[in-house]
Amino acid sequence: MLQAPMSISLCAATTAVICAALCAAVLGILLKTGLAWRLATDIPNERSLHDRPTPRVGGWGIMPVVVLAILVLAQSLWLIAVGVAFLAAVSQIDDRRGLPARVRFAAHFVAVLALIVVYPAPVPWWCLAGLAFLMLWLVNLYNFMDGSDGLAGGMALFGFGAYAIAALLGPAPTRELSWACAAIAGAAGGFLFFNFHPAKIFLGDSGSIPAGFLAGALGYWGWRSGAWPIWFPALVFSPFIGDASVTLIRRLLRGEKFWQAHREHYYQRMVRLGTGHAATALTWYLVMFAGIILALWALALSTALQWGIVAGWAVVLVLMGAAIDVRWHRFQSLTRQP
Repeated sequence: MLQAPMSISLCAATTAVICAALCAAVLGILLKTGLAWRLATDIPNERSLHDRPTPRVGGWGIMPVVVLAILVLAQSLWLIAVGVAFLAAVSQIDDRRGLPARVRFAAHFVAVLALIVVYPAPVPWWCLAGLAFLMLWLVNLYNFMDGSDGLAGGMALFGFGAYAIAALLGPAPTRELSWACAAIAGAAGGFLFFNFHPAKIFLGDSGSIPAGFLAGALGYWGWRSGAWPIWFPALVFSPFIGDASVTLIRRLLRGEKFWQAHREHYYQRMVRLGTGHAATALTWYLVMFAGIILALWALALSTALQWGIVAGWAVVLVLMGAAIDVRWHRFQSLTRQP
């Protein structure tokens, strides 16, 4: 494993701190002036885990800072910055007025397709099509998983922080990729200051949709540039991917509309079981941190051992999900008793 120059590592850390401060400053101003409530407000309903209206304008703090940082520090990633800005703008309209699902998904498709077409990886077309589908899933994944205080923001802090480290320490160190990922992790940290329980602000579609795009697009970019193997992004974000994927499959099998709001995710069940927002977020942080340590460690191992670790970690997550399911079914049986 190659060691990154100290100056590059220091620049990445400095970038993260500056972006955290800028994001926190923007969100603080929006809250103090009351503009946050006028831009977009989440009104609780029967599917919510919250009981009071809360501004959902986290994207207003994170995404401008991220786009600016990429354009200044990582100009080779300009198309990703454009995709982020495009998705943030479309999603803000959705936050304010609501958009049909077909319009939202069309915007997601355009952003992903543009990246694949302009920067194709040297693999068969069917492989690119599969990667595009996975990126589209990641775009929506963050939206599905943004329902509990501190969860999506913390996962972004940990996940993109792992990307930044791997971009410096991986098989092909990539300075610009590391700086871009450090900027996202820092901005997520600035948002988390207001989003951890009790949350004063939510991410909103203008934050969650571009964040999901960044997870997929930068994961693809890092693999394409040789910074990490193809399994690395999946292992880093595996708790998010596992929860959202299992929930989606269950809803599809029941013939339900997967894009509609619900309270069936594992993290939602944990909150409803009495774990609470803060403890749920901290539990997920611990699980994601463990997966990230495994992922970074595996970069130096043989390909066979890497895939063995991925498979082993998947088993661990399945067992954790099964344990939550058991608790949930017991809880339901008790609450149904006369």
